[in-house]
Amino acid sequence: MPQQYVVPQFIEVEDKIIGPITVRQFVILLGTGLVLFILYKLPISFLTFIFSGLPFLAIGITFSFVRINGQPFHLFFLNLVQTSRRPNVRIWFKDVNDKELMAGLAAPPKAPAKIVAVKESMSTSRLQELSLIANTGGVYRPEDWK
Repeated sequence: MPQQYVVPQFIEVEDKIIGPITVRQFVILLGTGLVLFILYKLPISFLTFIFSGLPFLAIGITFSFVRINGQPFHLFFLNLVQTSRRPNVRIWFKDVNDKELMAGLAAPPKAPAKIVAVKESMSTSRLQELSLIANTGGVYRPEDWK
């Protein structure tokens, strides 16, 4: 009887560690809390702490809990950064005028140079060696017999 294997189910669901909070969310919130604690310990006024801490708290909560199109916000943000760094929009800077373009279209296209691949035919002895190696499962090695 063939062996049966258990197929994993729900592989897209993240493991929960504290109630409904996943490991990723916990780490993000822990980092946010650490940044807020450092801001609190700095020698600044409480009002400055509130105004500088609120953006960090908003970013931490956004990265922890917001989902866009079913994917976590950090993946959405990474895709946004990659798209802005390498956009797929191609811009054509026209350097030729219409006369040059028409002259280029009227000229016959250049025929590409044909590249002929030269393939050596196998000698009968080499073919016999290869079949012997395949038949013996690699036990026969021709360098041992030369």
